[in-house]
Amino acid sequence: MSSQKRRLRLMQVLDALLQLDEFSGQEAKQHCRESQPRYVTQTLTQLVQTGVLEKQVAPRGPRFRWAITKSTFQPTTWIDQLIHGDQVREMPSEDRPRERLLREGAAALRTAELLAILIRVGVRGESAVTGGRKLANRFDRRLEQLRDQTKLELHDITRAVTAANYCQIMAGVELGRRVALAEAKANQDREPARITSTSSAVAYCSDQFRYLANDATQEEFHIVTLDTKHKPIRTHRITVGTLDASLVHPREVFRPAIRDAASAVLLVHNHPSGDPTPSREDHQVTERLTDAGVLIGITVLDHIIVASEQSLSIREVS
Repeated sequence: MSSQKRRLRLMQVLDALLQLDEFSGQEAKQHCRESQPRYVTQTLTQLVQTGVLEKQVAPRGPRFRWAITKSTFQPTTWIDQLIHGDQVREMPSEDRPRERLLREGAAALRTAELLAILIRVGVRGESAVTGGRKLANRFDRRLEQLRDQTKLELHDITRAVTAANYCQIMAGVELGRRVALAEAKANQDREPARITSTSSAVAYCSDQFRYLANDATQEEFHIVTLDTKHKPIRTHRITVGTLDASLVHPREVFRPAIRDAASAVLLVHNHPSGDPTPSREDHQVTERLTDAGVLIGITVLDHIIVASEQSLSIREVS
């Protein structure tokens, strides 16, 4: 059977199953009337093996439920991994977790990919990627419980967890906890400045992004997320390269703002030439993102250009 036909068969089953919350094997087959019962059973087994479904013992026979939230399950990705495998060496280099981390930063990776990096090397028949995905699925919505697990408990979830990479996972979890504590303490010790005017926005960005103004050789586009009192929450790098309205997609800009529960954002980018004069593209990006922010309820307060000569507000020069 061609991979395209197999893909269509799997998607047919998944589309039907995603309409159910908890079900028996018989109920699944009845709901997947267009698929052969044997094929439905085989797909259920594969979903359980990859940690997407949980199989529970019940008086009238096994029942299945989703081990992860259905909204986060990506059927096409799961099908690709099932058909083509997910050994890291078989992946295109640009899709490998480590290469993606180096290219896009750790924040861009899914939990499964971060865990795969910590597992580092899988075992025969179970790759690090498979192990990372199984752990991420099992601890979906309760990731804080990961650090309380023993080696045997994690090994029961995935054979990819050996003594060595169990230590790596626990060291990574503990380091993350300590970084979070240090960050929280630093935030308590330092009252963030409120962005109350154009001049305060320019001053904040000039200080926060000084390295962009003086050292960067490419244009970088960042946002600063702000709370309801317009105090900075954190900064996020969105793109690297020449600023272009067609490349700076509102989805990528506002995703971290929504994650931070931000009320407003500052847009920030640099001009490596040293001249902060805004270009036509700079104005287009500002207008497009301002309109998108209105639709989702996050205000674009300003767009600051930082450069070695000076920093300025696009709002102020418009």
